[in-house]
Amino acid sequence: MSVASPEESPDSTHRIDSLNGEQSVYFVPLRWWKDAQESTTSESVDKREVLYTATTGSSYGGPMKLINNIFNSDILFDLRREGDGLLNGETGEASVSGRDFALVSSDMWLQALKWHHDNKNNEKGVKSFSAGGIDRGDVYPVQLRLSVLQETNSLAVKICKKDNSVECFRRACKIFNLDSEQLRIWDISGQTTLFFENDVNSSKDCQQQTDQEMLLELQIYGLSDSIKLKESKKEDGSTQQTNGITNGTNGGTIFRFGRSNSLSFLGKAGEAGTLGLTGLQNLGNTCFMNSSLQCLAHTPKLVDFFLGEYSREINLENPLGMKGEIALAFGDLLRSLWAPGASTVAPRTFKAKLARFAPQFTGFNQHDSQELLAFLLDGLHEDLNRVKNKPYVEAKDGDGRPDEEVADEYWRNHVARNDSIIVDVCQGQYKSTLVCPICKKVSVMFDPFMYLSLPLPCTSMRTMDLTVMSADGGSLPVSLTVNVPKFGKFEDLQKALVIACSLPDDETLLVTEVYNNRILRFLDEPTDSLTLIRDGDKLVVYRLKKDADNSPLIVFMHQKLEEQVILGKSSPTWKAFGIPLVSRLSDVENGFDVEKMYLKLLSSFKMPTELFTENLENPIKEEAIDKEVTDGTTSVEDKNSTNVKETAESLSDPDPVLRLYLTDDRGSSIESEILKEKPVNNKSKRLNVLARWPVKELDVYDTCLLSSLPEVSKFGTKRPQETVSLYKCLEAFLKEEPLGPDDMWYCPGCKEHRQAIKKLDLWRLPEILVIHLKRFSYSRFMKNKLEAYVDFPIDGLDLSSYISYTNGQTTYRYMLYAISNHYGSMGGGHYTAYVHHGGDRWYDFDDSQVNKISQEKIKTSAAYVLFYKRLVEDK
Repeated sequence: MSVASPEESPDSTHRIDSLNGEQSVYFVPLRWWKDAQESTTSESVDKREVLYTATTGSSYGGPMKLINNIFNSDILFDLRREGDGLLNGETGEASVSGRDFALVSSDMWLQALKWHHDNKNNEKGVKSFSAGGIDRGDVYPVQLRLSVLQETNSLAVKICKKDNSVECFRRACKIFNLDSEQLRIWDISGQTTLFFENDVNSSKDCQQQTDQEMLLELQIYGLSDSIKLKESKKEDGSTQQTNGITNGTNGGTIFRFGRSNSLSFLGKAGEAGTLGLTGLQNLGNTCFMNSSLQCLAHTPKLVDFFLGEYSREINLENPLGMKGEIALAFGDLLRSLWAPGASTVAPRTFKAKLARFAPQFTGFNQHDSQELLAFLLDGLHEDLNRVKNKPYVEAKDGDGRPDEEVADEYWRNHVARNDSIIVDVCQGQYKSTLVCPICKKVSVMFDPFMYLSLPLPCTSMRTMDLTVMSADGGSLPVSLTVNVPKFGKFEDLQKALVIACSLPDDETLLVTEVYNNRILRFLDEPTDSLTLIRDGDKLVVYRLKKDADNSPLIVFMHQKLEEQVILGKSSPTWKAFGIPLVSRLSDVENGFDVEKMYLKLLSSFKMPTELFTENLENPIKEEAIDKEVTDGTTSVEDKNSTNVKETAESLSDPDPVLRLYLTDDRGSSIESEILKEKPVNNKSKRLNVLARWPVKELDVYDTCLLSSLPEVSKFGTKRPQETVSLYKCLEAFLKEEPLGPDDMWYCPGCKEHRQAIKKLDLWRLPEILVIHLKRFSYSRFMKNKLEAYVDFPIDGLDLSSYISYTNGQTTYRYMLYAISNHYGSMGGGHYTAYVHHGGDRWYDFDDSQVNKISQEKIKTSAAYVLFYKRLVEDK
C-alpha cells in the first residue's frame, strides 16, 4: 500500500492505494466469522491477527463527539492496538459479543460467505454459491479519515458529516457508538499493520505533518436491520441510490482502499443502482468492446476471481503474456463495474492497454466484438498462466489407441503448458477426425477450444433476377429469375443460366454488372463467390455466338441531348441512358460496319410506325420514316457531318445526326469519331463505342424499354424472417465435410496433400460455454451479414446428445446468462449486451445506458455471441 505525497494532495489528505489495484478488507461480525471458520475444512489462516479496542479520542483534543445533532458534529475516536495472536486465546464462544468484529481479506470473506450460504440452503435444493450470481441488497457508504499515532500505538479515526450523506452518517453513529458495550475489532487480514509500516517509512523519507490524514472508503451492509436505506437524501435534497452484496445471513462492512478521494461510486437518480449494473462510456466506436466487457464482467467464476486476490496469479515471466498488464487493467475495470453504487465508467485505461498489445484495436474504428473477446480471453489466460516454465510436449496421433486414452493424454499435455482460471472455466476439448479420400488413412486429434463458432444453416438457396440480351437484335430483353446456392460460386450461376435460357451448343453467356448505364465489371471468374453480388446490383447477361477466333467484344453505350437549367438559363447537355449493347467484333472493317451493327442491335427496340407517328410533334411521312429506320444506315455523309466539336456553341446548335465515337470503358472521354469510310483499328480485347443521338432520330425507339433493368433482389421487398434452431447450427458445425482446396491435409499414408474429409465431435465441455454465431462472411471485396433469427434456449440448453464421451461429467445442461448483440449491417452497426441478473431479471447494457428488459425480448435476430453457464445437477 502507498500514501499519496503532499504535492498530490494539497489538502493534506492522503489516499490509501494498493500496489496491485484496489484491495478490499471486510468488516464482519466476529461470531459470523468464527462460525464459518470452526465448521469449514479449509486451511487455517495465518495467526497474525491484531486486536484493536475503540476508545474516546485524545488526538482530536477531547472525548469522542457523538451527539444527536449530527448536522454539526463529526465522529471522533481511536482504535488502540492491544496485541497480536490473541484471537484463539481470548475469544471463546461465551466471550464473543455483538460488539466484536473482524477484518478479513477478500478470499477469507468469500469462503465464509460461501459456507453460510451453503449451510443455510443445503436442504432447499438451492444451487451452489457464486459471488457473481448472489442476490443484491442494501449497501451504503461511509468515508473515514485515518491518522497513525505511533506514540500511542493507535489509529485516530474521524467520520465527517461533510464526507457522507445524512442517512449514511446517521447509521455510522449507531455502529460506532461507544456509549454502549465496548467495541473490539480483530484484524485478521493484516492490512492495518501496513498502515503503521507506511507511516514509519514516510516519516523516514520526509518530515510528516501531524494533521495529515488518509482517506478510507467504507462500504457497510446488513449491520442495521432497523434502517432500510434504499434511497437516501443528501442535505441538498438530491437523491442517491446505494446497493451492494448480501448473503442472506449476517452482513458485513467492506473497507475499500480506493483510488479516489470522492464518493464517485454513488449512483445518480434514475441510474442503475445495484452491483454490476454499471454502464460503460462509449469512447468513440467502442460499443463492440463495451458489449464483450459487460458479458465477461458478469461471468460468475471470473467475477469471483477478479474480486479476490487475483494479482497473486499474475505471470510476469510468460513471453506470450503482457506482463500482467491486461489482467490488471481488466481486473481494475471489473472492480469499478462492481463497486457499490457505481455510475458510468469510462474504460480509457483498458482501451489504452488494449491498443498497446493489440494494435488492430488502435484508434476508434468499429471492430468485431467476438474478435475482441477472443483476444481478451487469450490475453487473460497468458497473463494468468500458472505455468512458469512450459515443458516440451509432442502431439501424437491416436494410432489405433482408445479415444479416451488419447483424449486424456492431449488434455494433460495441454494443461501442463496452459493452466489458468480461463482454462479452468472457459476451455473445452473437441475431437477432430481426418480421413484421406485416397488411402483411407484416419487421423484423430483432440484440440482445446475457447468458444464454438457455429455456422448458420439458413436458406441455402438465393433467388436472383437478371436481364438477358440478345447479341443480334433479334429479340427484346428478357427478365429471368434463377435460384443459386447462397454461398456458391459464379460457375453455379452460369450453370443455372444455361438451363434457364435453354442455351444451344453454339452460344455462350457473358454475365456483367451494369451501373450508371455502363458495364462496371464482367463476372467471368468461375471460382469467385456469389456473395460478391449484392441485392442491389443490376446484372445483364448477353447471349453471344461462340467464336473459335476469340474475336474482340464491341460495347455500345448511349447518350442523348437533354436541356439542363443552370442559373436560370437553359442549355443542352449529353446524358447517358439505356443498357449497353454487346456483340462480337467480327467481319468489321470500317465505320459503316460499326454503325450498321449498332442499329441492328437496336432494331428490336423500334416502336410501331403508327405509335411513333402519334408521338411526333410535327408528323412526317411514314415512307420517310420506314426508309430511314429499316435500312439502318443513317449516313454520316448525307448529313454533311465532319468532326464533333465539344464547345458550348456546338452544343447549343447540335447536329441532327447520330454520331459514333471511340471512348473508354466509362464512356467519359472521346478519343476519335468513327467515320463510315475509315477503317476501324482495334488491338485490344474490347472496343468501347459511344453513340450520341439527335432527339428526333431517337424518338423512333422505345428508350424506356431499353432502360428497364431490375435489381438482383429488389430493396424494400418484405422477406419472411428466416429462423434456425441453435441445435441445427451445432449440427452443421459437427457434420462431416471435405476440406477446402486452400486447406489441404498432408496425408502420412500417401505422403501427399489431400482434400481430406473432416469431422468434429464435442469431447469435453467447459463450465462456461461461449457460442459465436457466424453471421458475417468476408471476401476480398465485401462483407455480408446474415440476419437470420436463431432460436436459442434460455434455461435448458441440453448438449447431452452431442457429446461423444461423458468424461465423468454428470450434466451437460446450460443456462444462458449473457448475449452480445449486433444491430445493423457491416461497418455501420451497433453492439449491445443483455445480461442476466438473478431470478428472471435481465438488463440491456447499451454503452452507458443500463435498462431492465423482459426475458421475452432478449431473443432477437441481433444475437451474435451467447454465454452459457453449466447447471448444477439436481440432487
